Amino acid sequence: MKEGKKPVPNYYWSILTMKCPRCRRGDMFKEGNPYSKLSLKHIFNMHDNCPVCNQKYDMEPGFWYGTGYVSYALAVALSVTTFVAWYVLIGISTDDNRIFYWLIVNSVLLLILQPWLMRLSRVIYMRFFVNYDENYELNKPKEFR
Repeated sequence: MKEGKKPVPNYYWSILTMKCPRCRRGDMFKEGNPYSKLSLKHIFNMHDNCPVCNQKYDMEPGFWYGTGYVSYALAVALSVTTFVAWYVLIGISTDDNRIFYWLIVNSVLLLILQPWLMRLSRVIYMRFFVNYDENYELNKPKEFR
């Protein structure tokens, strides 16, 4: 490794830890844990700009409406995963209502994970529009307005 060159943060780890897509170092949300405050008002408390690279998060009016599609895809992926796991481990049958038990377990799991999935959908959606910039200290952040 060259002297003075910073290591590139891992793409997937930066998504799971909800870091800025441009620098992969700054936090996107003010509160790291979506479950730390019991009020649903605080789930989307985001910084206006990245604290590290100054990338603006709310790029245009209505920007976050597209996260509904990402959130839907995440919920479907989670449901398919739990269905396959349930099918392999327990089995599916309507005779003894095992499929209905899976529906209940899956619904409760989706309900519990919803705050985290909603935040994760914002992080993934932002990555559609803002790419990683190795020289983020030298280049200006991407703007849309």
